[in-house]
Amino acid sequence: MPYVWTLVLLAVGLILLVWLLVRSFLDVRRFRAAQRRAARDFGERSGLIKARVAGLKVAFAQRRRS
Repeated sequence: MPYVWTLVLLAVGLILLVWLLVRSFLDVRRFRAAQRRAARDFGERSGLIKARVAGLKVAFAQRRRS
Protein backbone atom coordinates (compact mmCIF):
# COMPACT_ATOMS: atom_id res chain seq x y z
CA MET A 1 0.00 0.00 0.00
CA PRO A 2 2.82 2.48 -0.64
CA TYR A 3 0.66 4.11 -3.30
CA VAL A 4 -1.57 5.53 -0.55
CA TRP A 5 1.33 7.54 0.88
CA THR A 6 2.17 8.73 -2.62
CA LEU A 7 -1.40 9.92 -3.14
CA VAL A 8 -1.45 11.62 0.26
CA LEU A 9 1.83 13.37 -0.46
CA LEU A 10 0.59 14.40 -3.90
CA ALA A 11 -2.64 15.79 -2.43
CA VAL A 12 -0.75 17.74 0.23
CA GLY A 13 1.61 19.12 -2.41
CA LEU A 14 -1.28 20.22 -4.62
CA ILE A 15 -3.07 21.88 -1.70
CA LEU A 16 0.13 23.71 -0.76
CA LEU A 17 0.64 24.80 -4.38
CA VAL A 18 -2.91 26.14 -4.65
CA TRP A 19 -2.56 27.96 -1.33
CA LEU A 20 0.70 29.59 -2.47
CA LEU A 21 -0.80 30.62 -5.82
CA VAL A 22 -3.85 32.19 -4.18
CA ARG A 23 -1.69 34.01 -1.67
CA SER A 24 0.63 35.28 -4.41
CA PHE A 25 -2.34 36.43 -6.48
CA LEU A 26 -3.73 38.40 -3.53
CA ASP A 27 -0.34 39.99 -2.87
CA VAL A 28 0.01 41.02 -6.52
CA ARG A 29 -3.50 42.50 -6.45
CA ARG A 30 -2.69 44.47 -3.31
CA PHE A 31 0.56 45.71 -4.86
CA ARG A 32 -1.22 46.84 -8.02
CA ALA A 33 -3.81 48.73 -5.98
CA ALA A 34 -1.06 50.51 -4.06
CA GLN A 35 0.73 51.26 -7.33
CA ARG A 36 -2.42 52.79 -8.82
CA ARG A 37 -2.98 54.93 -5.71
CA ALA A 38 0.61 56.16 -5.82
CA ALA A 39 0.40 56.97 -9.54
CA ARG A 40 -2.88 58.84 -9.04
CA ASP A 41 -1.44 60.81 -6.11
CA PHE A 42 1.69 61.64 -8.11
CA GLY A 43 -0.45 62.81 -11.03
CA GLU A 44 -2.55 65.02 -8.80
CA ARG A 45 0.51 66.55 -7.17
CA SER A 46 2.26 67.18 -10.46
CA GLY A 47 -0.93 68.77 -11.79
CA LEU A 48 -1.04 71.11 -8.81
CA ILE A 49 2.60 72.06 -9.36
CA LYS A 50 1.91 72.77 -13.04
CA ALA A 51 -1.04 74.96 -12.08
CA ARG A 52 1.08 76.88 -9.59
CA VAL A 53 3.83 77.43 -12.16
CA ALA A 54 1.27 78.65 -14.69
CA GLY A 55 -0.17 81.03 -12.07
CA LEU A 56 3.27 82.40 -11.31
CA LYS A 57 3.95 82.96 -15.01
CA VAL A 58 0.71 84.93 -15.33
CA ALA A 59 1.53 86.95 -12.21
CA PHE A 60 5.02 87.78 -13.49
CA ALA A 61 3.66 88.73 -16.90
CA GLN A 62 1.09 91.04 -15.31
CA ARG A 63 3.75 92.59 -13.11
CA ARG A 64 6.03 93.30 -16.05
CA ARG A 65 3.21 95.10 -17.86
CA SER A 66 2.45 97.40 -14.95
